[in-house]
Amino acid sequence: MDLGSINWLAIIVCVIAAMVSGFIWYHPKLFFPAWWAGLGKSGDPGNPNPMIWVFTILAALVQAVFVSFMLNTMGSATAVSGMATAFMLWLGFVAPTNLVNKLFAGHGFKVWAIEAGNHLVNFLLFGAILGAWR
Repeated sequence: MDLGSINWLAIIVCVIAAMVSGFIWYHPKLFFPAWWAGLGKSGDPGNPNPMIWVFTILAALVQAVFVSFMLNTMGSATAVSGMATAFMLWLGFVAPTNLVNKLFAGHGFKVWAIEAGNHLVNFLLFGAILGAWR
């Protein structure tokens, strides 16, 4: 893990892309109502604790850094190869782990599909950005 091999500007762009995609994905006119109901909640969620946003940004940062490490290791140097590598990371680690968590929490496949779908979009964005920005 060579921190010098990371394009930190591209990482920042990835974090911003993750925040924008999450805003769109969980917008009330898209997946938020189904996700919220799938969690067994109703009504207005109110204002979340600001620390949720801090940890969301940190999580995106960590994910982008590790996607970057994997792209460097795999030699992915294009947007397409970056997306393919990121997809395999999502498919092998994110999707199944998230599925088990959702099923044991009693949230079912709908919540899993919404949450895992957002992670898939983010990973594909990370792969495209980091793969192309060499």
